[in-house]
Amino acid sequence: MKIRLVMMGVAGCGKSSLAATVARDHALPVIEGDDFHSEASRDKMRAGIALTDADREGWLDLLAQQMAQCPQGVVLTCSALKRAYRDRLRAAAPGLRFVFLDIPPDEARTRVAARAGTHFFSLSLVDSQFATLESPTGEAGVLRVDARAPLAELRRQVADWLLSSVVNA
Repeated sequence: MKIRLVMMGVAGCGKSSLAATVARDHALPVIEGDDFHSEASRDKMRAGIALTDADREGWLDLLAQQMAQCPQGVVLTCSALKRAYRDRLRAAAPGLRFVFLDIPPDEARTRVAARAGTHFFSLSLVDSQFATLESPTGEAGVLRVDARAPLAELRRQVADWLLSSVVNA
């Protein structure tokens, strides 16, 4: 089964941790979306300035190109906060599915604060991410999980979902 999966959600929800685990389980490469932000975008985020749709245009194009280089399957981390961003990624990778790591704002703030100094994302931007987020719940090909659950539980939920999609195909 070819798996093309995006771990999505606001900053601090655990996209990278779950992506690494799921990718390892399925022997897939991981594309860390944060690695493809331009230096100008990183500087904006460090300064606490939220990215615009225009700032994300080139980033989303790069992510689509990276996925295209993984025909065997891939796990991508990407906030994918708006439906338009998700649709753009879907157009570039037919069959793409999303795991939405849903997290309350206070927990996201706590997690982002805990990684201060090791990540460019400013704590002051967490609220802007929630303001931008268009929940994907109800969209086809989306699994919503509670980001506060233990990683092992999240891993099991994703594995069960992927298995059920093969069985029901």
